[in-house]
This record gives sequence, C-alpha cells and structure tokens, in this order.
Amino acid sequence: MKVLICSDSHGLTDELIQVKQRHEADFYIHCGDSELTADHKALEGYEVVSGNCDFEPNFPNQLVLNAKDRIFVTHGHLYNVKSSLLSLQYQAQEHDANIICYGHSHILGIEKINNLLFINPGSLRLPRMRKEKTYVLLHISEEKWQVEVFELTGEKIFDQVFSKN
Repeated sequence: MKVLICSDSHGLTDELIQVKQRHEADFYIHCGDSELTADHKALEGYEVVSGNCDFEPNFPNQLVLNAKDRIFVTHGHLYNVKSSLLSLQYQAQEHDANIICYGHSHILGIEKINNLLFINPGSLRLPRMRKEKTYVLLHISEEKWQVEVFELTGEKIFDQVFSKN
C-alpha cells in the first residue's frame, strides 16, 4: 500500500497536480493549508483536512483512513504540534490509528514514538528548517513502514524504514 502525503501548499495548484501524477498511490493526503476550495481541480483525488489558513467549510478538521493501517490526518494547529506531539498521540489512540499525518509547522519530521509513526511532510511552498520543499511517499507492508522524502522537483532526498514492532 502506498500513501502520498503533502501539506502547506498555500495556494499552489500545478505543483499538487504534478506531485500526484508523478507517483501512483492508493491514497493522496493533503494535511491542510491548501488555501483552495474543496472542488478545485488541483485537489482532485486528495483526502484533505482544514488548516488554519483554509476557509473552505467542506474540509474536515481531521480524518481517519484505513490503508492497511489506520491513519489519523489533521493539520495540527488544533493540537499544538509546534509544542508537543502528545495531543496527536492521544487522538491517534482514541481512533485506533498507528500512523499520524500532520502539517502546520512546515518542518519535515518523521519519527516513531510508542509504536506510532508520526509524519509531517514539511511544506510544498514555504519550508522551515531546510531549503527543500518536501512531500512524503509512505509504503505500508505487514512488517514495516518505509518513508521516502522527495523534493518538489521529484528528486528523492532520503528514505527511512521503521519496523512495526
């Protein structure tokens, strides 16, 4: 199972389409701050949550997706992700999710905490703490998670593998 994850595109449209066309995936996730409408062509096929810069009433604040594993998706501004991931951990546990996708900070981050995989794909438009504009491709298998990080241009920056145990 493959899941493409991006966030904080802040008005970009062609880039969202290009990223989706570049990678075949089972799910396409946008973690908020697209600043687009729900019916915008650039978001076609994406599962989208609302960010603090989104004013589209049809975007939910959070989603739970079933993709071999349960994925909790939110932007992060409602859970104080710039301070701690503890609120996200609690939310994931309440929803029986073991993968958490979020944005808001514009800082690429991938870590496993208490058998939960936290993924912040960074920002497609305004990255912080690095110069690359990033997104993530997550491969889910029975025994592991493989996370590939790509630059907006399509160049792979690095990948990381996590055991599910």
